[in-house]
Amino acid sequence: MTARFMALYDTPANPTAFDRHYHDVHIPLARQLPGLRRYTLGRDVAAVRGGEPYYLVAELEWDTPEELRAAFASPEGHATAADAAHLQELAPVRSMIYRADENLL
Repeated sequence: MTARFMALYDTPANPTAFDRHYHDVHIPLARQLPGLRRYTLGRDVAAVRGGEPYYLVAELEWDTPEELRAAFASPEGHATAADAAHLQELAPVRSMIYRADENLL
């Protein structure tokens, strides 16, 4: 079982400014989250059944839900969350936390 945090960003008004801030500020902050096991980014996210595509998808992974919660409760988590609020000013975002229970392959 793993615990994952996913953020789905809409297309920003200024993609250049968003990308610069995301790569120069947000990634370094998030990489310091305690217990973070994996951090992946995806682009060119096309909706399968209608809807607008997302500009960027970020997925972060921890070993357990407790480790994920502890990471976001840490000083590094608070700093990352504060920066995420700034990113939301640049591009709307939807986020979720979920537990991955089964590997089917």
